[in-house]
Amino acid sequence: MVDYEVQIPAAFDPFSGAKDSGAPGAKEYVRIRIQQRNGKKSLTTVQGLRKDFSYERILKDLKKEFCCNGNVVQDKELGKIIQLQGDQRKNVANFLVQAGLVKKDHIKIHGF
Repeated sequence: MVDYEVQIPAAFDPFSGAKDSGAPGAKEYVRIRIQQRNGKKSLTTVQGLRKDFSYERILKDLKKEFCCNGNVVQDKELGKIIQLQGDQRKNVANFLVQAGLVKKDHIKIHGF
């Protein structure tokens, strides 16, 4: 009779190396969301940009490009968030890709 020596790992995490590798989905996403205010009014929020970017400079360019108002908000958990007036989700996504700040596959657009 043949004896087989089998070792079964007790706690195997198949995604343990995903954060370190350059695999798709391993990096953080830039999330663009819309928040409803009063009636037809809405806010567009952008979160997840790298910390070494100048948020004020990006905001200035976004405001000038889309003729809207906005500000940078500091959140305890999420860090800095850019807020813009109106539904600017597609505009912001295109702007970030064309400016070379974010790759297209690292952008998630949320909303209705």
